[in-house]
Amino acid sequence: MNFNIEYEQEEDGRWIADVPALPGLMAYGASAEEARARVEALTSMCSFEEAASE
Repeated sequence: MNFNIEYEQEEDGRWIADVPALPGLMAYGASAEEARARVEALTSMCSFEEAASE
């Protein structure tokens, strides 16, 4: 499953990656790439849990 990921840099320099289609799913990172990797790991866990419940 592919999700749209939105990025924003916080005032303190950290990056946040957010998945609008999955409320509350977000991850912080020192870089946009780190935040993306973390949020993609979380979305893959959500996809796995969804498949397991079917």
